[in-house]
Amino acid sequence: VGRAMGKLQSKTSFHTSKYRADGSVEETGPVRAVQQHGPAHTDAVTSVAALKPDLCVSGGRDKSVAVCSWRSGAELWRFTGHAREVTKVTSALDSNRVFSASRDKTVMMWELHGTSGPSQCFPGHDLVVTGLAVSPDASQLCTGSRDNTVCKWDTETGECLGRAAISRNLVTHLCWVPGEPYVIQTSEDKTIRIWDSRELQVAHTFPAKQHIQMCCDVSPDGRYCLSSSSGSNGEGGEATLWDLRQTRNQVREYKGHFQTTTSCVFLPRGPALAPSIATSSYDSTVKVWDRDTGGRG
Repeated sequence: VGRAMGKLQSKTSFHTSKYRADGSVEETGPVRAVQQHGPAHTDAVTSVAALKPDLCVSGGRDKSVAVCSWRSGAELWRFTGHAREVTKVTSALDSNRVFSASRDKTVMMWELHGTSGPSQCFPGHDLVVTGLAVSPDASQLCTGSRDNTVCKWDTETGECLGRAAISRNLVTHLCWVPGEPYVIQTSEDKTIRIWDSRELQVAHTFPAKQHIQMCCDVSPDGRYCLSSSSGSNGEGGEATLWDLRQTRNQVREYKGHFQTTTSCVFLPRGPALAPSIATSSYDSTVKVWDRDTGGRG
């Protein structure tokens, strides 16, 4: 993405499945799986999220938010209003509302069929906003920041419904547990917390890891969460699977990256596929893992 994307390019891949944004998996033979379209932003792309089965939303250092078709590469909406770079974007899947966080200390809500300006603004953090999670019905929003706070907002009114501060809790990422009032949060203090969004209180804290926790994701069934670690020179950089429903313990680690693992995600499961996860790293690789064995695909 970003400036590196010029003309439409395609590279041959011999993977036998295509993962789609709606969670479906198409079984195929050898496919031309990697497509690159013209630039969506004029500077680095900082965040990408699925919006609808054929749409994705992205944010960039150019301070803008773009909604594009990943099939054609066509830009459908462009939103501007942030004063500094966009750090995170998210949306409730199949919603017409897009949310963006920024270094300007605010979060903004955009309507796909509204004006180019924000339909709601959520100011209140004292430093860059680094975590962003929306409830499945898009009625509430949780945000986190390097100011050590997590906030809850009413998306209709923009009202701050709660604010919680924990010393040294520099938030790196947030994600909402499907069908539950819980939000998972990773932090520079090396911990993963489960927040109960109803009272905005910590319901559980997993044992601290050895390195900064960069990112988190929750499985579609809400049973597991993933976190990924910072690292360098082969130390750290692992992803970790955690049990959310029974033991609330660490289940497995996925080791193989040589630098910081910046992102981790549960992949949609196809009829003939084992449950899988994917990780990306500063070591220039993306790895796909068997969720239950830790083996790499």
